[in-house]
Amino acid sequence: MKIVDLSLPIDEEAFEVHRVEIERVSHKAGVDKFNRVIMGKSFLGKLQYALGKRIVRKEELPDEEFLSLEIVHAPVHIGTHLDYSFHYGSKSENRPSKTADEIPLEWCYSDGVRIDLTHKKPNELITGRDIDSGLKKMNYRIKPADIVLLFTGADKLYGTPKYFSDYPGVDPSAIDYLLDKGINVFGVDTMGIDRPYRFMLSEFMRTKDPKKLYPAHFHGRKREFVHIERLSNLGKLPDHGFKIICFPVRIRQTGAAWARVVGILEQK
Repeated sequence: MKIVDLSLPIDEEAFEVHRVEIERVSHKAGVDKFNRVIMGKSFLGKLQYALGKRIVRKEELPDEEFLSLEIVHAPVHIGTHLDYSFHYGSKSENRPSKTADEIPLEWCYSDGVRIDLTHKKPNELITGRDIDSGLKKMNYRIKPADIVLLFTGADKLYGTPKYFSDYPGVDPSAIDYLLDKGINVFGVDTMGIDRPYRFMLSEFMRTKDPKKLYPAHFHGRKREFVHIERLSNLGKLPDHGFKIICFPVRIRQTGAAWARVVGILEQK
């Protein structure tokens, strides 16, 4: 089989609207970090550490090195991730919304379908009619539980300001089309499923119409679904005939969770 990585990294050097920090403790610095953490569990330990007492000394370790340690400070909406109903609102389908750690795992491994929407321009909406037209072009009928990937090509802008401003959004009619076919999970290779901030906010400021703000996300209050944001490399997949794996990291009570999403193609 061939595995295609469909995920973007959590990267503190990439252009982001959210703050990302990765504290990197080197092998050399790890010795002192370990001692500070262990000794810092009590007042007496802190005092002993301040006086120079150590549990482990670098001279006692191979190559005078301890273990490296990376500490990530980032929102769960950075990198490739799955959003679930708690992100959309406190209730979904008139029930308390579910968090990302409650996503059914059987939803996260299934046949994949890629719909080519690279003709859609920034600020345009991907509608139910667009989904239907794309499926007819590839002569494919969606099955319940398929994982549908909306291919716009916007991931090529990742790392630049345009990644947050030049992509199409998903209209609620497209979400309804997929859910009516029995879909639980769909994904996009854009920063988010709604249109870019600059379009939504400018229209809201002009009209004061709340329907201009995040209509795709807020649709999750009416109908329950999972969507994947910030996919990449969808151009490396065929239209169908592959599997998708998108298991979320198990983080307690969050509206989203990071995932390493991959496509699996059978080699003949």
